[in-house]
Amino acid sequence: MSKLAWKDIHTVLLDMDGTLLDLHYDNHFWLEHLPKKLAVKLGIPLQAAKDKMTLEYQQVMGTLSWYCLDYWAEKLDIDIVEAKREIEHLISMRDDSLPFIDALKASGREVILVTNAHPNSLSLKVEHTQLDQHIDQLISTHEFAVTKESQELWQKLHTRLGFNPKHTLFVDDSLGILKAAQDFGIKHLLAVSNPDSKQPVRDISDFPSIQDYRYLLADIEASPILG
Repeated sequence: MSKLAWKDIHTVLLDMDGTLLDLHYDNHFWLEHLPKKLAVKLGIPLQAAKDKMTLEYQQVMGTLSWYCLDYWAEKLDIDIVEAKREIEHLISMRDDSLPFIDALKASGREVILVTNAHPNSLSLKVEHTQLDQHIDQLISTHEFAVTKESQELWQKLHTRLGFNPKHTLFVDDSLGILKAAQDFGIKHLLAVSNPDSKQPVRDISDFPSIQDYRYLLADIEASPILG
């Protein structure tokens, strides 16, 4: 990857799922665990339940409903939070996340988590990872009633945080969301090429990409924010 201009980066906005946490938990939950529960509930074959969920997902993908546990609980008549806890042992941090976050903090940079995850999902993951002990602020976009795919979110987030887009790095595993941040004017962007530890590394050409944040540590340490 091309080197990031760390001397120009003062604020770092980080996605959560697939960026700091292994996306395997979420993929397994939405693509395997939840369809299995739906199949049992409705008395239908597992593949029929998977097909039904695929159609449901396609209808709301990228909207707040897509990320909203309350929406799915009502839609499916299933306690989604309880279902997520049934496989909570799969929640895990990427091995390179804490060294990266701690290096950013030690260098004097402001580090903020911005996730589309529902507040209940965020709470569950904080419970398992203690992310809140390493990051300055944790923000769920549900607070703003709009997702990172939307320019409205970036405007509201900018109003809330007051960051300078020219001096901000945004890291995410979603190329569509990175494009939305770019459209807003975020100058420094980084894609995660291996969000799910059980899936192949992706070939990304639209943005600088990373497989292991530890490759960045020396450059971060060499470019602290002074004062």
